[in-house]
Amino acid sequence: MILSVKDVQYISDYTLLCTFSDGVTKKVDLSILLNYPAFAELKDINMFKQFGLDGTLFWSNGADIAPEFLYEHGMVA
Repeated sequence: MILSVKDVQYISDYTLLCTFSDGVTKKVDLSILLNYPAFAELKDINMFKQFGLDGTLFWSNGADIAPEFLYEHGMVA
């Protein structure tokens, strides 16, 4: 089965609640990514909150995250 993100909700700071195609919901803290160049702009919390969803998360600056990364780094909610 190919894993995808079916729903995402902003919780606080850099933490999102992601529901995956297998029905599992996980709380994912993405602050660990903010030091990487592709995610540096997302330190602006207002920009971080403007994510899109198309099977995974993406932002207007071109940054995106594989569903598998979100799944592996999330904690079951």
